[in-house]
Amino acid sequence: MSRRPDRPRLRPGLVASPDPAVPGTYILADRMRITQRHVRVRHEEIIHAQFFDGQTSLDHARVISQQKGVATTIDQLADLVARLDSALLLDSPALQDYLAGPVRDPSCVGVYSADPDELRGQLGMLFVESGLPGPKPAEEDGGLRAVLAPHMDYGRGGQVYGHAFKELFDRSAARVFVIVGTSHYSSARFSLTRQSFRTPFGVMPTDVEYVDRIANEYGDGAFGDPLAHFPEHSIELEVVLLQYLYERRRDVRIVPLLVGSFFDAVRVRQSPAVRADISRMVSALQAAERACGEEVCYIVSGDLAHIGPKFKDPEPVHAAQLAASRQQDARIIERAAAADADGYFDVIAEEGDARRICGLPPTWLTLAAARPSKGRLLKYDQYVEPTEGFESVSFASMAFDR
Repeated sequence: MSRRPDRPRLRPGLVASPDPAVPGTYILADRMRITQRHVRVRHEEIIHAQFFDGQTSLDHARVISQQKGVATTIDQLADLVARLDSALLLDSPALQDYLAGPVRDPSCVGVYSADPDELRGQLGMLFVESGLPGPKPAEEDGGLRAVLAPHMDYGRGGQVYGHAFKELFDRSAARVFVIVGTSHYSSARFSLTRQSFRTPFGVMPTDVEYVDRIANEYGDGAFGDPLAHFPEHSIELEVVLLQYLYERRRDVRIVPLLVGSFFDAVRVRQSPAVRADISRMVSALQAAERACGEEVCYIVSGDLAHIGPKFKDPEPVHAAQLAASRQQDARIIERAAAADADGYFDVIAEEGDARRICGLPPTWLTLAAARPSKGRLLKYDQYVEPTEGFESVSFASMAFDR
């Protein structure tokens, strides 16, 4: 809903942090990472902005500020409103235009370099172990149906990324990649988007017709949460690698789908296929692919276990716990390699998802929709925070055959 310009409203999820570079000022930024923009404000401007609630006029905000001993003018308030609006920190038509725009800006710059040349060097290091991909991508069907890749940051995901994407580059002739990623910031079950993805390498186009085919088959709710993709890293990190591999080699496009929690199925230890919305998405993905007329490859963006105090476990991570977690991960990977979607789910449901397998929803969905014949583990790793056992996250790369 558009707001009256004389009654501005701050967006939820904003946070003000002292700016060490300019004493006495603060950086007002978006904690939800819907945008990467921010505004430097003075202490008194924070007081003024507290009255930007969509109900209070600028003149009333001026009066209230003066009653609190902070003098201001209408022109100064209007200037503050303009700066906040240009940074998309207000609930305003400018924000709505941005949300509805054709391209999503990156949210993970900082995890990777904003400079394309530096970024190429950073990504090249992910392939040291597996070997750099061939001089040109596969031109004939190599039998690859899907890959599983991490969505950890590149520094910790490391060579596990390289194994997954080398396999994809060398064995798939696809130009359409359906990226099924974990949704970390939204409670919506499914969130498609028509937006293309901008990164330091340029814009990766989204296949809007393919997205619309899925949505038409699925029905209401296919676009779930319109904000889900803006802060999310699980699609973006795979897109950057696709661009790195295919730039100036082959035009490719993506179909971005975020998948929310399946814990309702885990809680009752009942196959996700029994849930009407999940079953409907499986059918929608299959129908959309049949209508595509091109080879399609799936990319599952999901990690495995998350354990330790960071994830509200009571004790620091220790050796016995890590060994038990690796053993359970092996059971999950074995079922995935057998292309057994429900067997994969059962292993996780047996332990009540106590280790928080964030890759469960996108992996189960892809196994059910793509129906590969078999899978193969490429590389497994287990990150452990090195000093106090605060966290451990495990992840794997796998290749799935037709």
